[in-house]
Amino acid sequence: MFTGIIEGLGTISAIRPSGAGSRMMLASDFSLDSTRIGDSIAVNGACLTAVTVAGRRFGVDLSPESLATTTFNEAKPGDRVNLERALRLSDRLDGHLVSGHVDAVGAIQARETLANAILITIAAPALITRYLIRKGSVAVDGVSLTGNACDQKCFQVSIIPLTAKQTTVGFKAVGARVNIETDLIGKYVERFTAPSAGDAAEDRDSATGGIDMQLLAKTGFL
Repeated sequence: MFTGIIEGLGTISAIRPSGAGSRMMLASDFSLDSTRIGDSIAVNGACLTAVTVAGRRFGVDLSPESLATTTFNEAKPGDRVNLERALRLSDRLDGHLVSGHVDAVGAIQARETLANAILITIAAPALITRYLIRKGSVAVDGVSLTGNACDQKCFQVSIIPLTAKQTTVGFKAVGARVNIETDLIGKYVERFTAPSAGDAAEDRDSATGGIDMQLLAKTGFL
């Protein structure tokens, strides 16, 4: 689990085939002294496992699924990436809950400056824009951001100077593709309230088999 507060940047140093996937080597701009093999590191918002660690350098394996559902299928040595190590239970949650499981890839449609902020419009599949709301949270290349506006085709976020300076979102141009993860809570709410096959005996009295106002009242929550 992550927060979307980027620890620092890193650079892809090498990518080579590894079975049906790839092995990607990276160099971090910050110390990895407490990082061990097996630890989770979010790279541009995708949760990956460190399989090698040596000083500030580490390696991760990219599965066929990761290559198919993220921007890593077009990554190359020299690319700068956002890095965040996994959240500890004792840490402050300054961003929002980010699983590191990328929902879809979007593309930057527009960039404009408004006072001290950069407004970025990102085109995204309708499959995930359904989970976006105005003033809701979204992770773009692993960065926790707040949506200014959204519709079925795109959404807009505002980047403050500090975020622009400390993450890759600040220098990505129009046309650049980005990893997107929508709010985790919204997806669970939809799953719990959606009609089900009714395979659970205790849900058979409910018309949908999910959570609705009638069920909440029946079980004493209302």
